[in-house]
Amino acid sequence: MNPFLDVSLRSLAVYLFMILGLRIFGKNQLSQLNAGDVILLLLISNAVQNAMVGPDTSLQGGLVAATVLFLANFGLKKLMFRSKSLQHLVEDEPEILVRDGIVDLVKLKHAEISTDELLETIREHGVEDLSHVKLAVLEVDGNVSVISIDQNNQTNFSRHKRKFPRKAHRI
Repeated sequence: MNPFLDVSLRSLAVYLFMILGLRIFGKNQLSQLNAGDVILLLLISNAVQNAMVGPDTSLQGGLVAATVLFLANFGLKKLMFRSKSLQHLVEDEPEILVRDGIVDLVKLKHAEISTDELLETIREHGVEDLSHVKLAVLEVDGNVSVISIDQNNQTNFSRHKRKFPRKAHRI
């Protein structure tokens, strides 16, 4: 077999495995990595490197592997854009955590976010009281968006920088 084809197929297989693994075990968001997350990412990258390039540790082998990963990611994003069913298979849906000042405790528990964390996040958006929150949404990427009502009945929107890990749904 052609060594570049071998590296390409190995890289594609590892990419698909990692997509599946992240979907099953959850997506740790990159904005708030703790020490365990960093160690896990380093170990995973080291573990899959040899699986991708096999015995070909040349510059060309590495470039072929990287190119295949870029192309696979580009292709998956295009397919997800065209196919809502594939998008739902790979990504979660946004979850409404607060609507009109009322916390959805079931969704909060499902997202594994404590009430204290939610209140802290809302305060970080500049909203002092839960009753001023029209909508707080845990977005697909783990960000929390907050739409609030101020004293003048003006609607304000803000998107929080801190990401919460999204709990994965099994496929």
